[in-house]
Amino acid sequence: MDKVEFSQLANIGVQSLSPYQPGKPIDELAREFNLNPADIIKLASNENPLGPSSKAIAAITAELANLTRYPDGNGFELKTALSRKLRVKSSQITLGNGSSDILEFIVKCFVSGGDEVLVSQHAFAIYGLVTQMAGGRCVQIPAKNWGHDLEAMARAVTPSTKIIFVTNPNNPTGTWNTKVQLKSFLKKVPSNVIVLLDEAYFEYVDKADYPSGIDYLEQYTNLVVTRTFSKAYGLASLRVGYGVCSEQLADLMNRVRPPFNVDSLALAAAVACLNDDSYVRQSKELNDQGLNQLQSGFDQLNLSWIPSVGNFICFAIPGRALEVFQGLLAKGVIIRPVANYEMPDHLRVSIGTQVENEKFLLALKSLLEA
Repeated sequence: MDKVEFSQLANIGVQSLSPYQPGKPIDELAREFNLNPADIIKLASNENPLGPSSKAIAAITAELANLTRYPDGNGFELKTALSRKLRVKSSQITLGNGSSDILEFIVKCFVSGGDEVLVSQHAFAIYGLVTQMAGGRCVQIPAKNWGHDLEAMARAVTPSTKIIFVTNPNNPTGTWNTKVQLKSFLKKVPSNVIVLLDEAYFEYVDKADYPSGIDYLEQYTNLVVTRTFSKAYGLASLRVGYGVCSEQLADLMNRVRPPFNVDSLALAAAVACLNDDSYVRQSKELNDQGLNQLQSGFDQLNLSWIPSVGNFICFAIPGRALEVFQGLLAKGVIIRPVANYEMPDHLRVSIGTQVENEKFLLALKSLLEA
């Protein structure tokens, strides 16, 4: 049988695609450096260090008896709960296996060969990956002060532009755009160009002029807002997110959504913790304390950092970022290099518990003083 080079048969967009690289798992680091997994701290993936909500655990436990059954493919209970909380129609909601599902759905609906998708420099890598898979062309707009230059993004729209991805707050930089900036941007974007507003970290923001994308849906029918239960709600392992938009756009995305894409344990846990305001408040308070702890620690080490409103922060170590990252791994501390985001001198660290943050800062200090 002749040998087939399948890489040459794959879709053009897939041929040159590199897989998304998540944060290194604890077990993998333990094997690599012969470390005790219990001694390792992972501050690489913007996970909630508080542990899951007790209400989520109770809901999962109750749902275990139904594992032989398929989940509700329409997610009726979760959509109903979200509809009530967000004051939108259930028909405006699309559920995803994480909010990254929604990003892929909107690209599948509107992007094909030659179509443009606009993204900001230093924005979430998944936007480019899903665009390339669809055969589209990702156009990167230079950042302004490490964040989205919305005015420049609006000016960059061409007749080939189908989607603009906006992340607020942005990952990995933690920067954010104001109500005035967002509204001015939305006014300038043609109504036939989709704006996907990624608000995965919105629960951590308490700035008075930070906009909630949900407030703009009625006026801008080309807007899609995505959110997730992976961060402030502590359900990263279960992968459940959602998009909110016009009924017309939601209908299109539900046409490409795989059946049963959100499992029954995730659905039950999300319903249970959606209104667990106490848990979200604790998550926010822990994050605020940790963010202040790390900022103070960076100041003491004379390291510059990018002001963040997320559950992570980027700091600079010019010329030594990769070396320090590798040194931290050897000490059992996992953070995230961001050279692939055109930030070779920066590292991103997620906010952990007070003890985890302190261990990270002590390890970092020892490397810088070596």
